[in-house]
Amino acid sequence: RRRETSRKTDSLWLFGTHAVAAALDNPRRRLLRILATGEAAAHVEARLGAPAPAGAPRLERAERGDIERLLPPGAVHQGVALLARPLPAVHIEEMALGGGAPLVVLDRASDPRNVGAVIRSAAALGAAAVIVPKRHAPEESGTLAKAASGALERVPLVRAANLARTLGALKEAGYWCIGLDGGAEKTLADTDAGGNIALVLGSEGGGLRRLTRQTCDTLARLPMAQGTDSLNLSVAAAIALYEVARQRR
Repeated sequence: RRRETSRKTDSLWLFGTHAVAAALDNPRRRLLRILATGEAAAHVEARLGAPAPAGAPRLERAERGDIERLLPPGAVHQGVALLARPLPAVHIEEMALGGGAPLVVLDRASDPRNVGAVIRSAAALGAAAVIVPKRHAPEESGTLAKAASGALERVPLVRAANLARTLGALKEAGYWCIGLDGGAEKTLADTDAGGNIALVLGSEGGGLRRLTRQTCDTLARLPMAQGTDSLNLSVAAAIALYEVARQRR
């Protein structure tokens, strides 16, 4: 059976050069098994170093077909796969809030590729964390990690038991919660993005839920050409984060 996670061992296969390299560099990531084709093995060995770190598994040489049989259909593994434990859970109560770096809050985003791409943009544009609901959000997976291109090891993916209460806690901690909504009167550029900002984005299809929208301090939209009513979630997150960074410069 092709499978991406193993409930029995609580492990998952990471694949792709950037995702695997970042996991190998992450001391919080527990490694179980590493497979690489001859072409990719040299890069993995260089990443592990000589001698390999204590507790690191031995690199196994494998054919591409052997790796593909362990991964989801169509996985672009680039000749390398890593079996690892999921990252330790991060809770909002454990975070050091404040400091100026924006937060990204996703309201029921369900596509792991989109969530992974948002994490990648968050890393590139200086966000401190990506927050998702504990339920109705994709679990950590190789697909999500591949889309994040290594950023999953650097940007915390925080799971909130109740998103509205989490937004309330962020507001009490001094965050200005800006919900992105295509029907908002003002654009994000017209909104003061100074101080501590939490950008709140809705799901790929339904946008922000009513309670989430009501809990935000304000709503703003991204300007788009006439006839275009929406953007891909990860693209919208990247544009919004860039606008926050632009205002601060």
